[in-house]
Amino acid sequence: MIPNSIGFLQNLRGVHLFNNKFSGSIPVSIGNSHLLQTLDLSSNSLTGKIPESVAKSRKLYKLNLSFNSLSGAIPISLTQSNSLAFLQLHNNNLTGSIPEEIGSLSKLQVLDLSENDLTSDIPISLADLPKLSSLNVSYNNLSGSVPFFLSNKFNSSSFVGNLQLCGFTGSSPCPSLPPSQVLPSSPSTEIPKNTSRKLSIKTILLIASGALLGVLIILCIIWICSKSGSNVRKVTTAAAAGEKGVTVVSGAEVEAGTDMGGKLVHFEGPLVFTADDLLCATAEIMGKSNYGTVYKATLEDGSQVAVKRLREKIAKNLKEFEGEVNGLGKIRHPNLLSLRAYYMGPKGEKLLVFDFMPKGSLASFLHARGPETPIDWPTRLSVAIGTARGLSYLHANENIIHGNLTAANILLDEQTNAKIADYGLSRLMTTNSNASVVATAGAQGYRAPELAKVKNLTTKTDVYSLGVIMLELLTGKSPGEPMNGMDLPQWVASIVNEEWTNEVFDLELMKDANNGDELLNTLKLALHCVDPSPAARPEVHEVLQQMEKIKPELPVSSGEDGGD
Repeated sequence: MIPNSIGFLQNLRGVHLFNNKFSGSIPVSIGNSHLLQTLDLSSNSLTGKIPESVAKSRKLYKLNLSFNSLSGAIPISLTQSNSLAFLQLHNNNLTGSIPEEIGSLSKLQVLDLSENDLTSDIPISLADLPKLSSLNVSYNNLSGSVPFFLSNKFNSSSFVGNLQLCGFTGSSPCPSLPPSQVLPSSPSTEIPKNTSRKLSIKTILLIASGALLGVLIILCIIWICSKSGSNVRKVTTAAAAGEKGVTVVSGAEVEAGTDMGGKLVHFEGPLVFTADDLLCATAEIMGKSNYGTVYKATLEDGSQVAVKRLREKIAKNLKEFEGEVNGLGKIRHPNLLSLRAYYMGPKGEKLLVFDFMPKGSLASFLHARGPETPIDWPTRLSVAIGTARGLSYLHANENIIHGNLTAANILLDEQTNAKIADYGLSRLMTTNSNASVVATAGAQGYRAPELAKVKNLTTKTDVYSLGVIMLELLTGKSPGEPMNGMDLPQWVASIVNEEWTNEVFDLELMKDANNGDELLNTLKLALHCVDPSPAARPEVHEVLQQMEKIKPELPVSSGEDGGD
């Protein structure tokens, strides 16, 4: 827990506790630090409401509480902080509406409220924010029409995932008038009384039929529950799964191919489990993305798998989905995360089951660690080469362009071998969903510059992302954090141009003088990959050849067959 005594530090300017495992609530005492400028508690396990006192500081410039499990409404007090420029509350469980008063935050530049449970409409006052350059309210329960100025200024990725929201590119057209305001144009449009009476009788019959069907369904569920015994008590609703992290998904005892409509399909792999095992597994949330929520699921025998629960309305129709996912389930390579199974529930829920990677993502491995756990150069180079091998196999053997290669979806097994995740998922998704993923990659610093104008993913856009990851390994810096107004590739290039090349390397890597040539050669190759011109970038198999020359004795990762 974050100690309540933190409020005693009245001269505190910045609190940076992101990417930890803090639980409990945000201390109310934080409001006693009246000089506080930055509060970053993102990527923890914090719960409870956002205290009103957070905004007591009149100097608060950046507030980032994203990727927690905070609930309740957005405090109105936040709208009174005249200095606030960055407000990031995404990936929580916030409810209520977006306060109209946010429109008074004249210095606000970034507003991210995505991945919550916010309702009502988007306040028109947001269109009055003069400095707002980044807005994301996607994947909530918002409704109504997007204010015209906002829909013109921001693309669809800022608003997708709100099924009742209209008025932005790719959305359903907004009705010109509410139904209650549509008047009959002539007497002939009036409904005769006898017709109204017949409709009422029909409605009554439909209600009665529905009630009878409901009773039958309840009886069936009771019979199934009594048959399944204690295991069924573990099954909770999908909402409970998301909020409490108890189980993966709701449902009764659904076996593959039963009359209940659920379907579990296995692919080659070491684990064998039933639909019951999956539905009754205990789980904890590992992360959320535009594709869905990822859980670490522990089966009854103690084995663990990673389960990605896809968001509703983002996947293709059933026939196309099954055709594509069956193809992805056959892909095997030592540096690709294997799809082991998928489940389609009776209500349309879709689960993808993967191997669980105990060391997590490269992003957390590299950035969420203390100074007492250094990562040496051979380990970093091994990760880079493994990533290149996996990407080369996708391009050459599967004709798959990843499109969203980041350090967050490069996972590490117990031996720190790289496993690329999320490959091929674009084939399962609708066009609008994929556009949202590309936009997110740009915000994280991995998107090739040409994608800002042309949305066509190519092998060269993947190579750019690989180059950014190589720079991330060399510098130890996260691409999502701008440096002096530049992104990571621009910053590195500027340092190299000033002939201060050694300044770009992570200090941990400079302790071993024997790494010098390998570091310089890898840096040169990485800068080649992030060349602003796609034509000037190498293909990934050429990158791999060069990397293997830098470290020729590095072995191929052990694992499943399917190497290049």
